[in-house]
Amino acid sequence: MKIIEVKDLGFKYAGTDFYAIRGVNLEIDEGEFVVLAGKSGCGKTTLLRCLNGLIPHFYEGEFEGRVLIDGIDTRECPPHILSQKAGMVFQNPDNQLFALSVEADIAFPLENLGLPREEIRDRVEWALKLLGIEELRKRSPFELSAGQKQKVAIASVLAMKPKILLLDEPTSSLDPVSAKNLIDAIIDLNRRHGLTILISEHRLTHLIPHADKLAIMDRGRIIYFDDPRRILKEDVLIYGVSIPRVVEVAREMRRIGGCIPFKDIPLSVEEFISGLKGALR
Repeated sequence: MKIIEVKDLGFKYAGTDFYAIRGVNLEIDEGEFVVLAGKSGCGKTTLLRCLNGLIPHFYEGEFEGRVLIDGIDTRECPPHILSQKAGMVFQNPDNQLFALSVEADIAFPLENLGLPREEIRDRVEWALKLLGIEELRKRSPFELSAGQKQKVAIASVLAMKPKILLLDEPTSSLDPVSAKNLIDAIIDLNRRHGLTILISEHRLTHLIPHADKLAIMDRGRIIYFDDPRRILKEDVLIYGVSIPRVVEVAREMRRIGGCIPFKDIPLSVEEFISGLKGALR
């Protein structure tokens, strides 16, 4: 079932004379894990804003095409309703955290929905456990590490029980260890809980092995959308996509005569080693 359907989407921000995105078509099935990549300024953030209704309800401009989220036209549904279908985590978690405690931040959007107090408590507890951050419940968000803040921001979105999680470069301010821990948590949400994930990210090494699809944007358009193995056979570096080193090595080995060929492009070190073992038997 298609949970995200984008048809001929275009948007020009008010006060600008160019389209941030144009001619975008995209279909994502429920439960899929999709990575969105491309140079800074290529339109990734604008596309995510269109998917959760910030465009056209919050950002003014010229909107073209159609976006359906779980069958709902985003032009006809306010963002606070859409947030229960497609929750978004921003690049800077400080933009989403403002309460005096972690549990208060997670409860805030639920209180705005007017949910019963008991249900709010249950959802906060569920989201804390889901991200493994129960010990942070009484802490102030402003004394947390960047990685902890991102997990709290994700928990506050998940408490709304959305079917889709949209993430806009969530690891951009994190060190490598914190980034991997956060990515592992996001992968777990997809694999164990069936959440549809669309994540805009530059660090592809840990994400690509788990991605069902890879979308690459350039100058406001999606130029590739397919299985990562098929796309990474091509030279995508010109589009600002830094491919995993293991993919580079495998491609070079396929190119050079006499080297061990790989039937499929390996997306992880484990797949690379498995491919070598198979070829050497």
